[in-house]
Amino acid sequence: MKSLLSRKSYKIISIIFSFFLFVFTFLLSITLGQTPIPLDTVFDAIFNYDGSITEHIIITTSRLSRALIAAVIGSSLAIAGALMQALTKNPLAAPDIFGINAGALFFIVVSVTFFSVSSLVHYMWIAFLGAGISGGLVYLLGSLGKDGLSPVKIVLAGAAITALFVSFTQGLLVIDEQGLQSVLFWLAGSVAGRSIDMLLPVLPFIISAGIVALFLGGSINILMSGEDVAKSLGQKTGLIKAVMGIIIIFLAGGSVAVAGSIGFIGLIVPHMVRGLFGSDYRWIIPFSALFGASLLLLADVAARFVIMPQEMPIGVMTALLGTPFFIYIARRGLKIND
Repeated sequence: MKSLLSRKSYKIISIIFSFFLFVFTFLLSITLGQTPIPLDTVFDAIFNYDGSITEHIIITTSRLSRALIAAVIGSSLAIAGALMQALTKNPLAAPDIFGINAGALFFIVVSVTFFSVSSLVHYMWIAFLGAGISGGLVYLLGSLGKDGLSPVKIVLAGAAITALFVSFTQGLLVIDEQGLQSVLFWLAGSVAGRSIDMLLPVLPFIISAGIVALFLGGSINILMSGEDVAKSLGQKTGLIKAVMGIIIIFLAGGSVAVAGSIGFIGLIVPHMVRGLFGSDYRWIIPFSALFGASLLLLADVAARFVIMPQEMPIGVMTALLGTPFFIYIARRGLKIND
């Protein structure tokens, strides 16, 4: 009992520490950039805005919205990755394998090539639609057959749908070079130039999915013990998996819709959290949300300085961080329930 209390106390203290880490990285994102801004000026801009002060304009029109979007996207991708790894029981699983990124990108390119869409707001809704359709196709294909949904089948279905949409996207971009130029920065993944108005339409979906994911932690723990064990304990495994799939589409699809293709956050963060705090999904999900937000905020800050005065797309930064981690996991053969 004493050991149980100490473990719980450790996790509660860790949650508090993780929250303060998130706050620190959030403030770091607002203060650092081509124009360094002191922290007191940041608070002054928020509570006593003066439109004649350049720093106040930068904070309210760019830095604050950028940090908020990075935090929401990082949290969403991390939670989606944790759920994806639980659903597929694959340590290399991330939202990308569900076909969400590929589907969203394909629909964006179609809209540019054939309908001359150029508005970022329109990109958002089209990408969200594409993510939902591609995720639904993966889940449908993975559920076909007498055995129903299985980790291997859904991984194969995700790989097939991803390859299909990537091939179609590449073909369209070869045909329409102008379309490539207009969506190139979006394709690479970025939170720069995104306004809160782009986040607000998908925010209800993201918040609702995150809340449901938090309450689903206990059921996921039972599901991880095995299909037969979960059913014997009265769990409706098919329903739980379906809800997990919908949550993944909302979280990852909404993220792609706002910020484009940002990879590896959903892969890295869940493994970090499991290594530090164990395999209890009642804790993995909230820790993933905080760590994911902090990691993407730090990646965004780094993206501003790597090739100054230009900015590197944040998707490139996360790829630089994630590729060595991906190789490490593949070589070690880590399991999600270690």
